[in-house]
Amino acid sequence: MPIAPDSKSDSRLREAVPDASISSSPVTLLDRDHSILAFNERVLDWACRPAVPLLERLRYLCIVSSNLDEFFEVRAEPHLSASQAGAHRGLYTRESFEALAASASRLVTHQYVIYNDQLLPAFRKRGIRIVAHGERTPAQRRWVKAYFQREVRPLLIPVGLDPSHPFPQVANKSLNFIVRLGGKDAFGRENEIAIVKVPRVLPRFIRMPDAVSEGRTLFVSLSSVIRSHLVDLFAGREVGQFSQFRVTRHSDLSVDEEDVENLRTALRQGLVHRHFGQAVRLEVSAGCSEYLSSFLLRQFGLPAQALYRVHGPVNLARLTQLIDLVDRPELLFAPYKASYPVQLNAGESFFSRLKQGDVLIHQPFESFDGVLAFLREAVNDPDVLAIKQTIYRTGSDSELMELLREAVRRGKEVTVVVELKARFDEEANINWAEALESIGAQVVYGVLGLKTHAKMLLLTRREGKTLKRYGHLSTGNYNPRTARLYTDVSCLTADPLLTADMEHLFVHIASQSHLPRMNRLLLAPFGLHTKLIAKIAALGALAASGRDARIVVKMNALTDEALILALVAAGRQGVKIDLIVRGACMLPAGVPGVTDNVRVRSVIGRFLEHSRVFYFRGDGAEELYLSSADWMNRNMLRRVELAWPVTDPVQRQRVIDECLVAYLHDGRDAWDMGSDGVYHRVDLKAKPPGHGAQAALMARYAASESEKGE
Repeated sequence: MPIAPDSKSDSRLREAVPDASISSSPVTLLDRDHSILAFNERVLDWACRPAVPLLERLRYLCIVSSNLDEFFEVRAEPHLSASQAGAHRGLYTRESFEALAASASRLVTHQYVIYNDQLLPAFRKRGIRIVAHGERTPAQRRWVKAYFQREVRPLLIPVGLDPSHPFPQVANKSLNFIVRLGGKDAFGRENEIAIVKVPRVLPRFIRMPDAVSEGRTLFVSLSSVIRSHLVDLFAGREVGQFSQFRVTRHSDLSVDEEDVENLRTALRQGLVHRHFGQAVRLEVSAGCSEYLSSFLLRQFGLPAQALYRVHGPVNLARLTQLIDLVDRPELLFAPYKASYPVQLNAGESFFSRLKQGDVLIHQPFESFDGVLAFLREAVNDPDVLAIKQTIYRTGSDSELMELLREAVRRGKEVTVVVELKARFDEEANINWAEALESIGAQVVYGVLGLKTHAKMLLLTRREGKTLKRYGHLSTGNYNPRTARLYTDVSCLTADPLLTADMEHLFVHIASQSHLPRMNRLLLAPFGLHTKLIAKIAALGALAASGRDARIVVKMNALTDEALILALVAAGRQGVKIDLIVRGACMLPAGVPGVTDNVRVRSVIGRFLEHSRVFYFRGDGAEELYLSSADWMNRNMLRRVELAWPVTDPVQRQRVIDECLVAYLHDGRDAWDMGSDGVYHRVDLKAKPPGHGAQAALMARYAASESEKGE
């Protein structure tokens, strides 16, 4: 079902003039941080669905826990600091902290209700249990005690607190115990508080051997093992109150790029201190005494609202270990094997194929192997003289990076733009940068003050007496692991205008010279923002004159106020707007008299929605862009981002069908925003039952792979 009726020239979009009378809007924007928490509620819904395989339900629970960790590490500090300063005005206040803490607390409570009341009973029915100390048989207790003595106790150093033994440095998100002791120590003193830090190298869940498992799949948690043997750590003392605890710290690295001589060195030094930033959240066991919890809150300088009492492990994210330890394939999603890109033939030269036209790859329905094969051919081709690539996230074990190293060894000119400030990937990126530099690659770290988030790979090849460029552009990262889990769209091209733009951008990033006028690329921070606003305004003017106007945008987040207000204004002028926003969206949909023409939906599926697709239609004229950029202020103004047009009508319609229409008609995994900003899952009782966009695409590509094999 096409969105657009035809593929006419886009000249009418450019000719339209924005209506200045609709430049302001009475809309009240939704709160970004609460929107992020609401997104995690939608992810958590997957953990509640009986139709989802049990280990996958556990995985979604862990994903939410991991997401919450990052939320607190990155988003909580400004609210907490404002609260501690007594601020009552501005974006961050005491009230904003209290409201955010209340919302986060409700989400955490929901997590543990699902864990205790739904998942654990379901696992027990299948003979899979995490056995608490009180439930263990004598044989199991003997095995646990032997395990503790052999594997755990040698690594534990309890610290009794006194003036010469201050509270130890507790690392971000590490497991610890606090113990209140009776009696006197070896020197006759009554220091009653001790801390036990649990090394990260120890597994958080241990499978018990078959000999003591009675034919079932039984585990013990490390926290339970330690808790059961605390008395062994404090000979001659009485162990009274105790609790496991975990502190989350602000972890967003901040480096003044204007005041450092070597960004890589400064970041590596900063990584050392990341684990010991400002405390922002404290998790303790539900039964932790008021005495111990108050002691910990004082120690970390936190208010009561930062305390989270949990009915279970203080780190649910570590339960992902169980997924790997339980050998029950029937409790997992059926394996999905991505098809080789349908527009490519294995064994055919990419350089010959791209002379016939561009190739689109829709991951993970099509395999990232096509991109690796493109680079592999370039590395092995003696006529390829130069390779240039941006790296934002690629992982610590990457075939792609090994190919780049091989290219250097083969004498090719290799330039890699490594973004050292990619949050939580800084260390891996620093290591790759050093490995490439050590063998002679040209490594640059982007533009001062900006993150390089654009995803592009450019080859220069000698063909006869000329040099020809071939390129790859993507909405997602060059990470083979996430390429199997995230939906993204990428393009292989030999378009001389597009590849010339890519060349200019690489030169700009490396030399910081002025950019020439771009042929096809839209770039941030050099105009992407203003051009998108202009396109939206132009469609608003067309709609106001009674002509057809349509916007459909798919992205991960919509939080940039200027773009939001432009969409609101265009909608009030009559533009029909659909926003497919996976995560945070600050634009309220369907508000009477304000955003009646705006629909917002979020699709949460088996794969993480990650592609960015921008579609504009005015009076029959179409434009469609793929992009690395979400519609966030940081992406538009503080990052190097790109958007590129899909100009071939057939390719454009393919993107429309697969990335937009399929999601607009998703009747299973979609959530629609109400006028109050609250999301509601689509009607699952509809007749006929609705399809899931991702499931439909998986089936389509599996069928095309089967036909290709025949």
